Amino acid sequence: MQLQQAISNVFLHLNNVLNQLTNEQYQQPGKALSNATIGQHVRHILELYTCLYTGYQTGIVNYDNRQRDTRIEQDKNFAADLIQEIIINLQKPDKELILEASYEMEGGAMVQVATNYFREIMYNLEHTVHHMALIRIGLKEVSMVNIPEGFGIAASTIKFRKTVMM
Repeated sequence: MQLQQAISNVFLHLNNVLNQLTNEQYQQPGKALSNATIGQHVRHILELYTCLYTGYQTGIVNYDNRQRDTRIEQDKNFAADLIQEIIINLQKPDKELILEASYEMEGGAMVQVATNYFREIMYNLEHTVHHMALIRIGLKEVSMVNIPEGFGIAASTIKFRKTVMM
């Protein structure tokens, strides 16, 4: 499916960058990232996909219930392995799901909205690109890595830029 292929391509770019970093660079807080690390952004990206995978099984997706597994943000190789696992788990048929979240700082009732697997994959892809844009900014502080063309840039923006340059 086109969505799964798009996510695989984005993750290929992310893996390319991770392979160029040391764990120290991956864990280094960046001023441009409000003292967050590249690893923390990668963890955030990957945990949304693992939440979706769990939600696919149960029928209820709740991104607020992320594990916040610090191994992902501290070990780039662990993150790279998880990326491969996520890519394998993307190949599922569409199905109806419930998305739930709470928007209150303390307590509060859960809001539930009907959604589906493909819609959530689209959301996660857009969210991934957004965080990769932030990672791109953070990379400039910690390393001189070779950033793949299109890293952290939405497909629609790339297409638009090509039409403007013609």
